Amino acid sequence: MADSVNIRDVAAMAGVSVATVSRTLKNPDLVRPETRETVLRCVAELGFVPNAQARHFRRQATDTVILLVRDISNPFYLDVFKGVEDVASSAGYKVLMGDARSDPARVHHYIDMVRERHADGLILMTGSMPVELADAGLPPMVVALEYLPTRKLPTVLIDNEGAGAKATQHLLDLGHTAIAHISGPVPEVMSVARVAGWRKALAEAGIPPDERLTVRGDFSLASGEAAVDELFARGLPFSAIFAANDEMAVGAINRLRARGASVPGDISVVGFDDTIFAVACNPPLTTVRQPQREIGVEVMRLMIERLEGRLAPDATVVMPTELILRSSTTVAKPDARMAAGQR
Repeated sequence: MADSVNIRDVAAMAGVSVATVSRTLKNPDLVRPETRETVLRCVAELGFVPNAQARHFRRQATDTVILLVRDISNPFYLDVFKGVEDVASSAGYKVLMGDARSDPARVHHYIDMVRERHADGLILMTGSMPVELADAGLPPMVVALEYLPTRKLPTVLIDNEGAGAKATQHLLDLGHTAIAHISGPVPEVMSVARVAGWRKALAEAGIPPDERLTVRGDFSLASGEAAVDELFARGLPFSAIFAANDEMAVGAINRLRARGASVPGDISVVGFDDTIFAVACNPPLTTVRQPQREIGVEVMRLMIERLEGRLAPDATVVMPTELILRSSTTVAKPDARMAAGQR
């Protein structure tokens, strides 16, 4: 019987992943005692010979997954990594974090690492894929918090449009009507969706969205600062800003204060993500919270299912968001429509 039994049979009987069986056989001390006992019992009952594992299943596997992010300096990705690593470790995988730096060549490099069997799979959090790869055969991949319209890939995401509308609606509820938006890098789908949420909330409130109050950023603190300068240069009044991430929101607050504007006394500011920036800035930032660690857990769970052939190519998990109220927003004053150029 041993000749016909493989590692997948053991994993199925034990109710664990193939990687966990492998880890139990190679490094039993790293596996929880109850899991180790179950796996070893199934190995014995099935008569599985570990050498068959080496011949048939371990020849090209690395037990390594790459988490590729757009900017490794953004603290948002750290909690995502923690969630990925929690699941990966319990399943016998290692996780490497790659930094795309908005460079298609770097994305290409990490995809090639998986193609060349230096890793088993790639979790993509970059917002884009090199054009030449869009229609090419791809290695095992799962997308987190992004959407690639040219490919059907397993994805964990949030409702960006709904969350953007929620942030804008909060400002409307406070009496703000002239609300500026600092977007992410349009035309990336996530950025477009958050802009759409801003437009939707305004339109439903009977306020025609003024596109002159939108400024394109790149998710960096510096782009938030530059966006404020651009808004003031355009000479349009506004009393609130919804920024598409926390870094840009903090950059906007810094620049507003440098120009002599009070936050939230003169201008209210809302961010997106709920990173360490949100609680460390002055004033603490009202923002849309994404469940970063839980996102990491879900995306690694999908990756394991993908590697084990148990996942539909277009599987999608939608995670919830929550508006976190802090001190950067307040009720609009009757005369609070800041005139650009007055400060």
